[in-house]
Amino acid sequence: MVTIKVGPDGRVLVPVSLRRELNLDPGTPLVATVEGTRLILERRDAMIDRAKMRFAHVRHGSGAVDELIDERRREARREGSAG
Repeated sequence: MVTIKVGPDGRVLVPVSLRRELNLDPGTPLVATVEGTRLILERRDAMIDRAKMRFAHVRHGSGAVDELIDERRREARREGSAG
């Protein structure tokens, strides 16, 4: 565990030991989130990979919105052929 202080202008310096461990180079994009009283910083690419894994089971075209659109199209075809 490493203690980090917030500077007078609100900046936080990530110690070199953590930068090396996380492979953080100058300019590496980080995403900040708040969970309760915790501030979480994570690499943007890691956050994107985590989100992709979370939704990997959702197949394109199998969502509720797609089902609703398909249903509406079927109804429109039925109404068109009935008239």
